[in-house]
Amino acid sequence: MKKQIRIVALFCAVLAVAIMGTGCSGQKKGTVFTIATDTTFAPFEFQNAQGQYVGIDIELLVAIAKDQSFEYELQPLGFSAAVAALESSQADGVIAGMSITEERKLKYDFSAPYYDSGVVMAINANDNTIHSYADLQGKRVAVKTGTEGATFAESIASHYGFVLVFFDESPFMYEEVKSGNSAACFEDYPVMGYGISQGNGLKMVTDMERGSSYGFAVLKGKNQNLLNMFDQGLVNIRANGTYQAIIDKYIKTK
Repeated sequence: MKKQIRIVALFCAVLAVAIMGTGCSGQKKGTVFTIATDTTFAPFEFQNAQGQYVGIDIELLVAIAKDQSFEYELQPLGFSAAVAALESSQADGVIAGMSITEERKLKYDFSAPYYDSGVVMAINANDNTIHSYADLQGKRVAVKTGTEGATFAESIASHYGFVLVFFDESPFMYEEVKSGNSAACFEDYPVMGYGISQGNGLKMVTDMERGSSYGFAVLKGKNQNLLNMFDQGLVNIRANGTYQAIIDKYIKTK
Protein backbone atom coordinates (compact mmCIF):
# COMPACT_ATOMS: atom_id res chain seq x y z
CA MET A 1 0.00 0.00 0.00
CA LYS A 2 2.82 2.43 0.88
CA LYS A 3 4.51 1.64 -2.45
CA GLN A 4 1.29 2.45 -4.27
CA ILE A 5 0.95 5.72 -2.34
CA ARG A 6 4.53 6.69 -3.23
CA ILE A 7 3.86 6.00 -6.94
CA VAL A 8 0.70 8.15 -6.86
CA ALA A 9 2.58 10.94 -5.06
CA LEU A 10 5.39 10.79 -7.60
CA PHE A 11 2.89 10.96 -10.47
CA CYS A 12 1.21 14.00 -8.92
CA ALA A 13 4.54 15.75 -8.45
CA VAL A 14 5.51 15.15 -12.07
CA LEU A 15 2.11 16.37 -13.22
CA ALA A 16 2.45 19.53 -11.12
CA VAL A 17 5.85 20.28 -12.65
CA ALA A 18 4.43 19.77 -16.13
CA ILE A 19 1.55 22.13 -15.43
CA MET A 20 3.85 24.80 -14.03
CA GLY A 21 6.13 24.43 -17.04
CA THR A 22 3.36 25.14 -19.54
CA GLY A 23 0.85 27.20 -17.68
CA CYS A 24 2.76 30.44 -17.29
CA SER A 25 3.28 31.26 -20.94
CA GLY A 26 0.23 29.47 -22.31
CA GLN A 27 2.54 27.75 -24.80
CA LYS A 28 3.37 24.07 -24.54
CA LYS A 29 7.03 23.22 -24.75
CA GLY A 30 7.89 22.02 -28.23
CA THR A 31 5.12 23.98 -29.97
CA VAL A 32 6.06 24.96 -33.51
CA PHE A 33 3.78 27.58 -35.03
CA THR A 34 2.95 27.55 -38.72
CA ILE A 35 3.32 31.04 -40.18
CA ALA A 36 2.07 31.62 -43.73
CA THR A 37 3.40 34.36 -45.98
CA ASP A 38 3.33 35.68 -49.53
CA THR A 39 5.76 34.43 -52.18
CA THR A 40 6.56 37.65 -54.04
CA PHE A 41 5.98 40.96 -52.26
CA ALA A 42 9.42 42.53 -52.18
CA PRO A 43 10.83 44.06 -50.06
CA PHE A 44 8.64 42.30 -47.48
CA GLU A 45 9.03 38.73 -48.72
CA PHE A 46 10.74 37.36 -51.82
CA GLN A 47 13.33 34.79 -52.88
CA ASN A 48 16.99 35.75 -53.23
CA ALA A 49 19.40 34.32 -55.82
CA GLN A 50 19.94 31.26 -53.62
CA GLY A 51 16.20 30.52 -53.47
CA GLN A 52 15.93 31.57 -49.81
CA TYR A 53 13.02 33.68 -48.64
CA VAL A 54 14.20 37.06 -47.38
CA GLY A 55 12.70 40.50 -46.79
CA ILE A 56 11.38 42.79 -44.07
CA ASP A 57 8.60 40.44 -42.91
CA ILE A 58 10.92 37.45 -42.87
CA GLU A 59 13.65 39.20 -40.87
CA LEU A 60 11.16 40.76 -38.44
CA LEU A 61 9.70 37.32 -37.77
CA VAL A 62 13.17 35.85 -37.20
CA ALA A 63 14.07 38.65 -34.77
CA ILE A 64 10.78 38.52 -32.86
CA ALA A 65 10.82 34.71 -32.58
CA LYS A 66 14.37 34.88 -31.21
CA ASP A 67 13.42 37.61 -28.74
CA GLN A 68 10.35 35.69 -27.53
CA SER A 69 11.89 32.19 -27.76
CA PHE A 70 9.26 30.56 -29.93
CA GLU A 71 9.70 28.28 -32.93
CA TYR A 72 7.87 28.46 -36.23
CA GLU A 73 7.70 26.91 -39.67
CA LEU A 74 7.43 29.38 -42.54
CA GLN A 75 5.04 28.54 -45.37
CA PRO A 76 5.38 30.80 -48.46
CA LEU A 77 2.02 30.23 -50.16
CA GLY A 78 1.07 33.45 -51.93
CA PHE A 79 -1.16 36.07 -50.30
CA SER A 80 -4.58 34.59 -51.12
CA ALA A 81 -3.48 31.07 -50.22
CA ALA A 82 -1.88 32.29 -46.98
CA VAL A 83 -5.14 33.90 -45.87
CA ALA A 84 -7.08 30.77 -46.87
CA ALA A 85 -4.68 28.64 -44.80
CA LEU A 86 -5.27 30.89 -41.79
CA GLU A 87 -9.04 30.72 -42.16
CA SER A 88 -8.99 26.91 -42.45
CA SER A 89 -6.67 26.60 -39.41
CA GLN A 90 -3.86 25.21 -41.56
CA ALA A 91 -1.73 28.15 -40.40
CA ASP A 92 -1.47 29.80 -36.98
CA GLY A 93 -0.59 33.25 -38.28
CA VAL A 94 0.08 35.32 -41.39
CA ILE A 95 2.78 37.91 -42.02
CA ALA A 96 2.56 39.13 -45.61
CA GLY A 97 2.44 42.91 -45.81
CA MET A 98 -1.18 42.51 -44.73
CA SER A 99 -3.06 45.80 -44.37
CA ILE A 100 -5.06 46.26 -41.18
CA THR A 101 -8.61 47.17 -42.24
CA GLU A 102 -11.93 47.33 -40.43
CA GLU A 103 -13.32 44.62 -42.69
CA ARG A 104 -10.46 42.26 -41.93
CA LYS A 105 -10.77 42.93 -38.19
CA LEU A 106 -14.11 41.12 -38.33
CA LYS A 107 -12.27 37.85 -39.11
CA TYR A 108 -8.73 38.34 -37.79
CA ASP A 109 -6.95 39.70 -34.74
CA PHE A 110 -4.00 41.91 -35.64
CA SER A 111 -0.77 42.79 -33.91
CA ALA A 112 0.27 46.37 -33.35
CA PRO A 113 1.16 47.94 -36.73
CA TYR A 114 4.73 47.17 -37.77
CA TYR A 115 4.83 49.31 -40.93
CA ASP A 116 2.79 52.28 -42.25
CA SER A 117 2.27 52.10 -46.00
CA GLY A 118 0.55 53.94 -48.85
CA VAL A 119 -0.45 53.41 -52.49
CA VAL A 120 1.11 54.71 -55.72
CA MET A 121 0.32 54.33 -59.42
CA ALA A 122 3.06 53.11 -61.76
CA ILE A 123 3.33 52.83 -65.53
CA ASN A 124 5.80 51.51 -68.09
CA ALA A 125 9.10 53.35 -67.63
CA ASN A 126 9.03 54.33 -71.34
CA ASP A 127 5.45 55.63 -71.31
CA ASN A 128 5.11 59.42 -71.41
CA THR A 129 1.35 59.58 -72.06
CA ILE A 130 -0.03 58.93 -68.56
CA HIS A 131 0.46 61.48 -65.80
CA SER A 132 -2.64 61.20 -63.61
CA TYR A 133 -5.70 59.07 -62.84
CA ALA A 134 -7.67 61.03 -65.45
CA ASP A 135 -5.42 59.60 -68.18
CA LEU A 136 -6.71 56.09 -67.40
CA GLN A 137 -10.12 56.74 -68.98
CA GLY A 138 -11.20 53.64 -70.95
CA LYS A 139 -8.01 51.73 -70.18
CA ARG A 140 -7.12 48.50 -68.36
CA VAL A 141 -5.40 48.78 -64.98
CA ALA A 142 -3.62 45.90 -63.24
CA VAL A 143 -3.86 45.21 -59.50
CA LYS A 144 -2.85 42.42 -57.13
CA THR A 145 -5.72 40.58 -55.44
CA GLY A 146 -6.23 41.39 -51.76
CA THR A 147 -3.83 44.33 -51.58
CA GLU A 148 -4.27 47.93 -50.47
CA GLY A 149 -3.49 48.94 -54.05
CA ALA A 150 -6.41 46.90 -55.34
CA THR A 151 -8.76 48.37 -52.74
CA PHE A 152 -7.75 51.92 -53.65
CA ALA A 153 -8.04 51.26 -57.40
CA GLU A 154 -11.52 49.80 -56.91
CA SER A 155 -12.57 52.94 -55.02
CA ILE A 156 -11.73 55.26 -57.94
CA ALA A 157 -12.24 53.00 -60.99
CA SER A 158 -15.78 54.11 -61.80
CA HIS A 159 -14.97 57.79 -61.28
CA TYR A 160 -12.04 57.73 -63.72
CA GLY A 161 -13.55 55.13 -66.04
CA PHE A 162 -10.95 52.38 -66.10
CA VAL A 163 -11.31 48.59 -65.94
CA LEU A 164 -9.45 46.45 -63.38
CA VAL A 165 -7.54 43.26 -64.13
CA PHE A 166 -6.55 41.13 -61.12
CA PHE A 167 -3.36 39.11 -60.57
CA ASP A 168 -2.19 36.86 -57.74
CA GLU A 169 1.47 37.88 -57.96
CA SER A 170 3.13 41.28 -58.33
CA PRO A 171 5.58 40.20 -61.11
CA PHE A 172 2.65 39.12 -63.32
CA MET A 173 1.03 42.51 -62.70
CA TYR A 174 4.24 44.32 -63.66
CA GLU A 175 4.59 42.27 -66.86
CA GLU A 176 1.01 43.16 -67.77
CA VAL A 177 1.96 46.84 -67.69
CA LYS A 178 5.35 46.44 -69.38
CA SER A 179 3.78 44.49 -72.23
CA GLY A 180 1.23 47.25 -72.80
CA ASN A 181 -1.79 45.09 -72.02
CA SER A 182 -2.60 47.41 -69.12
CA ALA A 183 -1.85 51.12 -68.89
CA ALA A 184 -0.91 51.20 -65.23
CA CYS A 185 -0.91 49.34 -61.93
CA PHE A 186 -1.45 50.27 -58.30
CA GLU A 187 0.95 49.01 -55.67
CA ASP A 188 2.08 49.67 -52.11
CA TYR A 189 4.72 52.40 -52.11
CA PRO A 190 7.57 50.46 -50.45
CA VAL A 191 6.98 47.48 -52.73
CA MET A 192 6.97 49.56 -55.90
CA GLY A 193 9.91 51.64 -54.73
CA TYR A 194 11.98 48.54 -54.13
CA GLY A 195 10.89 46.99 -57.43
CA ILE A 196 11.89 50.07 -59.42
CA SER A 197 15.29 50.13 -57.69
CA GLN A 198 15.75 46.52 -58.82
CA GLY A 199 14.87 47.33 -62.44
CA ASN A 200 11.27 46.16 -62.78
CA GLY A 201 10.75 48.43 -65.80
CA LEU A 202 8.17 50.73 -64.23
CA LYS A 203 8.05 54.28 -62.87
CA MET A 204 5.80 56.06 -60.37
CA VAL A 205 3.68 58.92 -61.69
CA THR A 206 1.55 59.85 -58.66
CA ASP A 207 2.18 60.93 -55.10
CA MET A 208 1.58 58.34 -52.41
CA GLU A 209 -2.02 57.98 -51.29
CA ARG A 210 -2.31 57.35 -47.59
CA GLY A 211 -2.94 53.67 -46.93
CA SER A 212 -3.30 51.29 -44.03
CA SER A 213 -0.67 49.92 -41.71
CA TYR A 214 0.65 46.37 -41.96
CA GLY A 215 0.06 43.89 -39.17
CA PHE A 216 0.67 40.27 -38.19
CA ALA A 217 -2.64 38.37 -38.18
CA VAL A 218 -4.17 35.38 -36.41
CA LEU A 219 -7.70 34.01 -36.74
CA LYS A 220 -10.09 35.94 -34.52
CA GLY A 221 -10.06 34.52 -30.99
CA LYS A 222 -7.28 32.02 -31.79
CA ASN A 223 -3.56 31.89 -30.96
CA GLN A 224 -3.67 34.90 -28.66
CA ASN A 225 -0.41 33.78 -27.04
CA LEU A 226 1.34 33.95 -30.40
CA LEU A 227 -0.14 37.41 -31.03
CA ASN A 228 0.98 38.62 -27.61
CA MET A 229 4.51 37.33 -28.19
CA PHE A 230 4.66 39.07 -31.57
CA ASP A 231 3.56 42.38 -30.00
CA GLN A 232 6.04 42.15 -27.13
CA GLY A 233 8.84 41.09 -29.44
CA LEU A 234 8.07 44.03 -31.73
CA VAL A 235 8.32 46.42 -28.78
CA ASN A 236 11.67 44.93 -27.80
CA ILE A 237 13.28 44.96 -31.25
CA ARG A 238 12.16 48.54 -31.79
CA ALA A 239 13.83 49.47 -28.51
CA ASN A 240 17.13 47.73 -29.23
CA GLY A 241 17.49 49.06 -32.79
CA THR A 242 16.96 45.76 -34.62
CA TYR A 243 13.71 46.91 -36.20
CA GLN A 244 15.18 50.06 -37.77
CA ALA A 245 18.23 48.18 -39.02
CA ILE A 246 15.93 45.74 -40.88
CA ILE A 247 13.87 48.57 -42.42
CA ASP A 248 16.97 50.49 -43.50
CA LYS A 249 18.38 47.37 -45.14
CA TYR A 250 15.48 47.14 -47.59
CA ILE A 251 14.01 50.62 -47.97
CA LYS A 252 16.13 53.61 -48.88
CA THR A 253 14.74 57.11 -48.44
CA LYS A 254 17.52 58.75 -50.47
